[in-house]
Amino acid sequence: MAAAAAWGALRGARRPPPALRRGLAEPAGPRSVRQLREAEEAAPVFQYAGKAAKRKDRVFVWGFCYSGALGVPSFVKPDVGWKRPRRIQPTPYRLETEEKISSAACGYGFTLLSSNTTDITKVWGMGLNKDSQLGFQRSRRDRIFTMGNNSYGQCGRKVVEDETYSESHLIHQLKEFDSRVVQVVCGQDHSLFRTKKGAVYACGWGADGQTGLGHYNITSVPTKLRGDIAGVNIIQVSSYGDCCLAVSDEGDVFGWGNSEYLQLASVTETTQVNVPRHLPFKIGKIKEAACGGTGNIVLTEEGNVFVWGYGILGKGPNLIETAMPEMIPPSLFGWSDFNPDIRVAHVRCGLSQFAALTNRGELFVWGKNLRGCLGTGRMEDQYFPWRVTVPGEVVDVACGVDHMVSMVKSFT
Repeated sequence: MAAAAAWGALRGARRPPPALRRGLAEPAGPRSVRQLREAEEAAPVFQYAGKAAKRKDRVFVWGFCYSGALGVPSFVKPDVGWKRPRRIQPTPYRLETEEKISSAACGYGFTLLSSNTTDITKVWGMGLNKDSQLGFQRSRRDRIFTMGNNSYGQCGRKVVEDETYSESHLIHQLKEFDSRVVQVVCGQDHSLFRTKKGAVYACGWGADGQTGLGHYNITSVPTKLRGDIAGVNIIQVSSYGDCCLAVSDEGDVFGWGNSEYLQLASVTETTQVNVPRHLPFKIGKIKEAACGGTGNIVLTEEGNVFVWGYGILGKGPNLIETAMPEMIPPSLFGWSDFNPDIRVAHVRCGLSQFAALTNRGELFVWGKNLRGCLGTGRMEDQYFPWRVTVPGEVVDVACGVDHMVSMVKSFT
């Protein structure tokens, strides 16, 4: 009996107090009004947006950071001591903007954004400014202004020998057009202007025929192009390097400039074409066209995407060069028997990368992934269209040499 009592006492001594017992909590008593109020305030709130919720306009950037072209100061100069400068942003990063951005354009190491208000249009610049290519200009309607390097007359003004462009405040107004200019495109060292009447004007460097004026000289005054587009209503022009494409209201496509990479091999065996030529593609009516450094892309009215030229064209590593347009299978952009309404709505080009936007606001990219410019989160080149993860509906995208900018509408 004594042994049993001792053993029972020992077990009781080892038993933990009630507060420390696992799973043996004391029953809770009634809570006070204060405790109930505190619990209610601490409870999570789930807010569901209705159909009437206003969607927000946002801008996302990615690619090479050191130039400042992404517009995020902390990437170049960290705002906290323990951070390091960010060389590459491999995925979309939200850019904080105070105003709604309506359009964007990407150069080599710099970006221009524009915002429209009721009275003025603001232009925002970020990135390299060595040649004073960035600026802020309040403009009225029907006026075109140029700024930056004018070594070859690409700003549409007389070339001044030994002119210093660094820290230049010179902004030149252009007037030599038959009607209001509705589109401006900048190539490597030339500029294109499309007017409301469907005419195309060009100025700048013409060594590869990229001005389309019938010669290979420098032109410092915007001059109207003729050739096969004479009398044709042009609804879109595109250029990036030294090749140019134009689309008519009847769905035809025209080209001129550099054909070193078979961009214009359908109409010539030479490497330069100095007047616009009709490209006799049998692929249906063309809706949009875009030029890269060595490859071109067009979008038909049916939503089909065709590529040609040289480089990573989007049909795998076996297709590197072609003189005639090759169609990228629609299934690579999300089309299927279960999603038969998906179509590509817009196509864009950078120097060595391509982009396509679908009617559902999805962004697909492929090509050379120079310094993370594709935004896929990886550094490898992309041989097939790859969907970029963007938190919203992509409305438009601008492609640079090593970075990209997208305009996005939030889901809610």
